[in-house]
Amino acid sequence: MITNNNVDNYGAPWKREELILAFELYCRIPFKKTKANNTEIINLAGILHRTPASVARKLGNFGAFDPHLRQQNISGLPHYSRLDREIWNEFNNDWNNLVFEAYRIRKKTKNDTDETINIIFPDGPTEQLKTVKHRVHQSFFRQTIMTNYEWRCCITGLSIPECLIASHIIPWSKEEKYRTDPTNGLCLSSTFDKLFDNGLLTISDDFSIMISDSLLRSEDRATKDAICVYNGKPMMMPHRFVPSSNHLKWHRDNVFVA
Repeated sequence: MITNNNVDNYGAPWKREELILAFELYCRIPFKKTKANNTEIINLAGILHRTPASVARKLGNFGAFDPHLRQQNISGLPHYSRLDREIWNEFNNDWNNLVFEAYRIRKKTKNDTDETINIIFPDGPTEQLKTVKHRVHQSFFRQTIMTNYEWRCCITGLSIPECLIASHIIPWSKEEKYRTDPTNGLCLSSTFDKLFDNGLLTISDDFSIMISDSLLRSEDRATKDAICVYNGKPMMMPHRFVPSSNHLKWHRDNVFVA
């Protein structure tokens, strides 16, 4: 259990609840920003009564398991524990539970000032709880997708935050279990998000952009110049949580209009 007293836990073994908070933060911030001077790491260190350096090292430990970092020749810290690996394996298969467990643990503390998670926890009806879960899940999913794509549309490179959407490959209304799965997300501008949702655009197995024939046949100059020009080009890849090939196949099979 995480205590709210002023005991300094530096050097003490990490507990399960602490590791859940650390892994949830690991997902939400770029790996290159897992530094002791990061505001979010400092905030989490305050919650855990550990030093920012200790928290930064723990996030680095999770990086040792991340296959996407290894593909980029970026390695995490090798001094991980058995429990670190267990947390990684458990919640890579249960993203929804990771997000809400981290939220629940944070709400038990009195010194959490993280605005992205800090929502009043309801004691009332089930509908109210569902609403809070929706907001918490969406907050995590959006921040994770945006940071991993460096706040750029993966098709156009547009980097205006107000125009960007964390788009689900498989809509969570179809598959609830993929609601917060970072491998089920793409960072898209609002226009391309609409095209993706309506099956006028998809992504191939080799991460190339596929535009529907109905648009490719269009004689409209704006459509050709603003949309069709991307057909066959590679999408911009995220630093972590590469889109799942199974999720992309589902979109091609069930949404895309060839």
